[in-house]
Amino acid sequence: MAGITTHVLNTATGTPGAGMRIDFSVWEDGKYKLVKSVVTNADGRTDQMILKPDETKVGKYELVFHVREYFARLGTPMPDLAFIDTVPVRFAVFDTAQHYHVPMLATPWSCTTYRGS
Repeated sequence: MAGITTHVLNTATGTPGAGMRIDFSVWEDGKYKLVKSVVTNADGRTDQMILKPDETKVGKYELVFHVREYFARLGTPMPDLAFIDTVPVRFAVFDTAQHYHVPMLATPWSCTTYRGS
């Protein structure tokens, strides 16, 4: 299955990152343009694909994970100036026949992403 998907794991608790806002943008005319904002479901995934296979084109994309906002909503103790706020993940689609899964593993103090399957 081609297209773009994501999910979030709260690695501080080992649970799905339910309720994290993610902004999705595409590179056009020399800048990133917001396409849509989504919120993860109870499983830490989006209800729909970020970008369906028939809409996916070769190019540059960005997912912005609102990490500080997510942990603040959970009531996680953090300083006024959070170590991690928003986390932009910029990546390229180079083959529209391939699937691009871009997960986020997050705590208030760290984050990791990778190309998943």
